[in-house]
Parts: sequence; C-alpha cells; structure tokens
Amino acid sequence: MVRTFEELVAEAEAAPVEGWGFDWLRDRATEERPSWGYARLVGDRMAAVKAALDIDTGGGEVLAEVPVPPPLLVATEAWPPNVPVARRNLLPLGATVVRVADRPPLPFRDATFDLVVSRHPVHTWWDEVARVLRPGGAYLSQQIGPGTVRELSEAILGPLPPPEHRHPEVAVADARAAGLTVVDLREATLCTVFHDVGAVVWFLRKVVWTVPGFTVGRYRDELRRLDERIRSEGPFVAYARRFLIEARRD
Repeated sequence: MVRTFEELVAEAEAAPVEGWGFDWLRDRATEERPSWGYARLVGDRMAAVKAALDIDTGGGEVLAEVPVPPPLLVATEAWPPNVPVARRNLLPLGATVVRVADRPPLPFRDATFDLVVSRHPVHTWWDEVARVLRPGGAYLSQQIGPGTVRELSEAILGPLPPPEHRHPEVAVADARAAGLTVVDLREATLCTVFHDVGAVVWFLRKVVWTVPGFTVGRYRDELRRLDERIRSEGPFVAYARRFLIEARRD
C-alpha cells in the first residue's frame, strides 16, 4: 500500500528520538560506515586501559558495544533525555553516566583517564581533553566533517554558503594547541540514502544541526516538494563526511 505524505510525516513526528540509536530508520534510510570501524577501535583500546571516559555518549549505544570495559568507565551527556537511556544501556558495563553542561569544565580531576573517546561530539574542548588525560593517554574520536548531508540541508533551506566549521585540519591545529600530539587522521565521504519523506523528517528531528530550528510546520512546503521528488525520481541521496582523529598526551 502506498502511504500518503501526511501519513509518513505524522508517523515520523510521533516517533521517539531519544538516545543516539538509528534503528527507527531500518529499511527506510541507509548510510555507509567508515572503513576504520570506530566501535572496534574503541573496544580494542578500552581493553588495554584502566580508566576511560566517553564524552557526548548520547544514549550510550556505541559504548555499550565494548566487550571488555576498563575498571573505571565514565560517560558524559549534556542532553537530559539521553541520560536515563545511557544509564540503562551502560548498566551492564558498570559505567557511571554523568550529566554535564554543554560547556567546560568537565567535572573530573586532572590526569584522571588513560583514554578519552567521543563519537560525533557537538564540540571538542581540546584543553579539557588534554587536562583530564594522564601522561601517555590518548583521545580517539570520530567526528562529523564539513558540509555533511549538505544536500539534505539545501533541499530544505535552499543554497547555502561553503561550510566554515568541522574541518579536520582545524581539529589537528586545535589538538596541537592544547599540547597533544596527533598520531592518526583519516577522512571518509559516505553515501546516505533516504527512501521516504518520513525518514527525512525523523532524521531532521534527531540530527538537529542539519536544519536548525526544524519543525514540520515550518517546512511543510519544502517537505512536500521533497516527497514528490522521491516518489518521481527515487530515493534522495546525500553524502556524510566523517573523520577519525587520534591524539596523545606526552
């Protein structure tokens, strides 16, 4: 049965967006994964340290995949609805989830952690990362690159200026300015496919920086045009940019 625009949008508006899992998009949208396998890298490093911190854990979905957690495992999250989700997901690992402000300082002593990780942080406070790392400790992060899913942003907002933020070279410079040594940097461009407008609506509700201030009411006309485009031309394709950065404190 072919579902109407209104049915697809209403379903996506009603669906929960807490946490940082994307299971709701199964069979409705797909995104390539970077070749480096962030979750596997985190698991490997967690098994070799005694104290680790995950910043911006979301609902703890990625951290929950760690097979051998360290004796001290802490996660932070700033968005209140995610905190109980993360605590539930990370309970089997014995992790402590700390609700924090979205700005520094982190509520930890200097030189507390052997490893700090973060997947898709909203912002990387490099001085704070360096402060809480022990000498010889490492920061490993998969980050959103410049202009990610720009095609979707422009389908809703119209033409946009070149992206000014989230450039890998800026992250490298900021890490070095904080006294860290960058030991790895990798970049990837990944195909993202949306099969219906409901998937678009749910994604924009969850990944709020794609279209700041997004609501269905505000952008109903643009969503309707996108729905017509998908129905006539096939799935909507955008491209996500990601980079992996690893830095060490000497």
